[in-house]
Amino acid sequence: MATDVITLITRDHRKVETLFERLKKKEGDPRATVAELHALLTAHARAEEDRVYPGIDAHHEVEEHKEAEVLLDALVRAEPGTAEFEEALGKLVEAVNHHVEEEEGELLPKLASQTDAKELERLGAAFQKRRDEELTALTGGAGPRSSADGEATKAELYKQAQQADIPGRSQMDKEELEEALRKAGS
Repeated sequence: MATDVITLITRDHRKVETLFERLKKKEGDPRATVAELHALLTAHARAEEDRVYPGIDAHHEVEEHKEAEVLLDALVRAEPGTAEFEEALGKLVEAVNHHVEEEEGELLPKLASQTDAKELERLGAAFQKRRDEELTALTGGAGPRSSADGEATKAELYKQAQQADIPGRSQMDKEELEEALRKAGS
Protein backbone atom coordinates (compact mmCIF):
# COMPACT_ATOMS: atom_id res chain seq x y z
CA MET A 1 0.00 0.00 0.00
CA ALA A 2 1.26 3.46 -0.91
CA THR A 3 2.65 5.61 1.86
CA ASP A 4 3.50 8.76 -0.06
CA VAL A 5 2.20 11.99 1.45
CA ILE A 6 -0.30 12.65 -1.33
CA THR A 7 -1.95 9.26 -0.92
CA LEU A 8 -2.08 9.64 2.86
CA ILE A 9 -3.60 13.12 2.69
CA THR A 10 -6.23 12.14 0.13
CA ARG A 11 -7.06 8.99 2.14
CA ASP A 12 -7.81 11.22 5.14
CA HIS A 13 -9.98 13.42 2.91
CA ARG A 14 -12.08 10.41 1.90
CA LYS A 15 -12.43 9.34 5.55
CA VAL A 16 -13.64 12.84 6.47
CA GLU A 17 -16.18 12.69 3.64
CA THR A 18 -17.41 9.34 5.01
CA LEU A 19 -17.84 10.86 8.48
CA PHE A 20 -19.74 13.82 7.02
CA GLU A 21 -22.07 11.42 5.20
CA ARG A 22 -22.65 9.45 8.40
CA LEU A 23 -23.63 12.68 10.19
CA LYS A 24 -25.85 13.92 7.36
CA LYS A 25 -27.65 10.56 7.15
CA LYS A 26 -27.92 10.41 10.96
CA GLU A 27 -26.20 7.01 11.08
CA GLY A 28 -24.73 5.80 14.36
CA ASP A 29 -24.00 7.88 17.43
CA PRO A 30 -23.56 11.51 16.30
CA ARG A 31 -21.46 12.44 19.33
CA ALA A 32 -19.02 9.59 18.64
CA THR A 33 -18.86 10.54 14.96
CA VAL A 34 -18.24 14.20 15.82
CA ALA A 35 -15.51 13.16 18.26
CA GLU A 36 -13.87 11.01 15.56
CA LEU A 37 -14.21 13.82 13.02
CA HIS A 38 -12.72 16.34 15.48
CA ALA A 39 -9.73 14.12 16.22
CA LEU A 40 -9.10 13.27 12.56
CA LEU A 41 -9.44 16.82 11.21
CA THR A 42 -7.31 18.27 14.00
CA ALA A 43 -4.57 15.66 13.67
CA HIS A 44 -4.62 15.91 9.87
CA ALA A 45 -4.36 19.71 9.89
CA ARG A 46 -1.54 19.76 12.43
CA ALA A 47 0.41 17.11 10.53
CA GLU A 48 0.03 19.04 7.27
CA GLU A 49 1.01 22.34 8.89
CA ASP A 50 4.02 20.87 10.72
CA ARG A 51 5.37 18.38 8.17
CA VAL A 52 4.08 19.22 4.68
CA TYR A 53 3.30 22.93 4.40
CA PRO A 54 6.66 24.32 5.61
CA GLY A 55 8.33 23.21 2.37
CA ILE A 56 5.70 24.78 0.10
CA ASP A 57 3.74 28.03 -0.14
CA ALA A 58 0.58 27.07 1.77
CA HIS A 59 -0.43 30.20 3.72
CA HIS A 60 -3.96 30.08 2.30
CA GLU A 61 -4.39 26.46 3.39
CA VAL A 62 -3.31 27.29 6.95
CA GLU A 63 -5.97 30.02 7.05
CA GLU A 64 -8.56 27.51 5.84
CA HIS A 65 -7.49 25.12 8.61
CA LYS A 66 -8.09 27.87 11.18
CA GLU A 67 -11.55 28.55 9.73
CA ALA A 68 -12.39 24.83 9.84
CA GLU A 69 -11.18 24.63 13.44
CA VAL A 70 -13.63 27.36 14.50
CA LEU A 71 -16.48 25.65 12.63
CA LEU A 72 -15.52 22.28 14.09
CA ASP A 73 -15.62 23.71 17.61
CA ALA A 74 -19.14 25.01 16.92
CA LEU A 75 -20.19 21.51 15.80
CA VAL A 76 -18.66 19.92 18.91
CA ARG A 77 -20.60 22.35 21.15
CA ALA A 78 -23.93 21.91 19.32
CA GLU A 79 -26.52 19.39 20.46
CA PRO A 80 -27.13 16.69 17.83
CA GLY A 81 -30.58 16.90 16.28
CA THR A 82 -30.90 20.66 16.71
CA ALA A 83 -30.98 23.37 14.05
CA GLU A 84 -27.71 24.69 15.50
CA PHE A 85 -26.06 21.30 14.91
CA GLU A 86 -27.32 21.07 11.32
CA GLU A 87 -26.18 24.63 10.59
CA ALA A 88 -22.73 24.01 12.09
CA LEU A 89 -22.41 20.76 10.15
CA GLY A 90 -23.43 22.44 6.89
CA LYS A 91 -20.90 25.24 7.31
CA LEU A 92 -18.12 22.82 8.24
CA VAL A 93 -18.88 20.51 5.29
CA GLU A 94 -18.84 23.47 2.90
CA ALA A 95 -15.55 24.85 4.26
CA VAL A 96 -13.77 21.50 4.34
CA ASN A 97 -15.02 20.49 0.88
CA HIS A 98 -13.74 23.82 -0.51
CA HIS A 99 -10.37 23.24 1.14
CA VAL A 100 -10.15 19.66 -0.17
CA GLU A 101 -11.01 20.77 -3.72
CA GLU A 102 -8.27 23.41 -3.67
CA GLU A 103 -5.74 21.15 -2.02
CA GLU A 104 -6.37 18.20 -4.34
CA GLY A 105 -6.83 20.39 -7.42
CA GLU A 106 -3.86 22.72 -6.98
CA LEU A 107 -1.53 22.15 -4.03
CA LEU A 108 -1.05 18.38 -4.19
CA PRO A 109 -0.56 18.24 -7.98
CA LYS A 110 2.01 21.04 -7.65
CA LEU A 111 3.75 19.11 -4.86
CA ALA A 112 3.75 15.95 -7.00
CA SER A 113 5.27 17.73 -9.98
CA GLN A 114 8.02 19.40 -7.93
CA THR A 115 8.96 16.49 -5.63
CA ASP A 116 10.54 13.13 -6.40
CA ALA A 117 9.04 9.84 -5.20
CA LYS A 118 11.60 9.35 -2.44
CA GLU A 119 10.83 12.77 -0.94
CA LEU A 120 7.07 12.13 -1.20
CA GLU A 121 7.63 8.92 0.79
CA ARG A 122 9.74 10.78 3.37
CA LEU A 123 7.05 13.44 3.71
CA GLY A 124 4.45 10.68 3.99
CA ALA A 125 6.29 9.05 6.88
CA ALA A 126 6.70 12.40 8.65
CA PHE A 127 3.03 13.29 8.05
CA GLN A 128 1.84 9.88 9.30
CA LYS A 129 4.01 9.99 12.42
CA ARG A 130 2.82 13.50 13.35
CA ARG A 131 -0.82 12.65 12.57
CA ASP A 132 -0.68 9.49 14.70
CA GLU A 133 0.94 11.39 17.60
CA GLU A 134 -1.88 13.94 17.48
CA LEU A 135 -4.58 11.28 17.24
CA THR A 136 -3.13 9.52 20.28
CA ALA A 137 -2.97 12.80 22.21
CA LEU A 138 -6.50 13.80 21.20
CA THR A 139 -8.11 10.44 21.92
CA GLY A 140 -6.00 9.40 24.89
CA GLY A 141 -4.99 6.34 22.93
CA ALA A 142 -8.65 5.31 22.49
CA GLY A 143 -10.07 4.18 19.21
CA PRO A 144 -8.83 1.74 16.64
CA ARG A 145 -5.06 1.51 16.41
CA SER A 146 -3.71 2.26 12.97
CA SER A 147 -1.61 0.13 10.71
CA ALA A 148 1.22 1.65 8.68
CA ASP A 149 -1.20 3.20 6.17
CA GLY A 150 -3.32 4.84 8.86
CA GLU A 151 -6.22 2.43 8.55
CA ALA A 152 -6.83 -0.44 10.92
CA THR A 153 -7.46 -3.68 9.06
CA LYS A 154 -10.57 -5.76 9.69
CA ALA A 155 -8.37 -8.35 11.41
CA GLU A 156 -6.89 -5.71 13.72
CA LEU A 157 -10.36 -4.39 14.51
CA TYR A 158 -11.62 -7.91 15.16
CA LYS A 159 -8.76 -8.56 17.59
CA GLN A 160 -9.57 -5.33 19.43
CA ALA A 161 -13.26 -6.34 19.51
CA GLN A 162 -12.23 -9.70 21.00
CA GLN A 163 -10.21 -7.94 23.69
CA ALA A 164 -13.16 -5.65 24.41
CA ASP A 165 -15.50 -8.69 24.45
CA ILE A 166 -17.90 -7.11 21.95
CA PRO A 167 -20.80 -9.48 21.28
CA GLY A 168 -21.60 -10.40 17.67
CA ARG A 169 -18.15 -9.36 16.44
CA SER A 170 -17.72 -12.39 14.20
CA GLN A 171 -20.72 -11.29 12.12
CA MET A 172 -19.58 -7.66 11.76
CA ASP A 173 -17.97 -6.05 8.74
CA LYS A 174 -15.10 -3.56 9.12
CA GLU A 175 -17.34 -0.50 9.52
CA GLU A 176 -19.52 -2.24 12.10
CA LEU A 177 -16.41 -3.26 14.05
CA GLU A 178 -15.16 0.35 14.00
CA GLU A 179 -18.55 1.60 15.24
CA ALA A 180 -18.77 -1.06 17.98
CA LEU A 181 -15.24 -0.22 19.17
CA ARG A 182 -16.08 3.48 19.22
CA LYS A 183 -19.18 2.79 21.31
CA ALA A 184 -17.19 0.52 23.63
CA GLY A 185 -14.52 3.21 24.03
CA SER A 186 -11.72 0.88 22.93
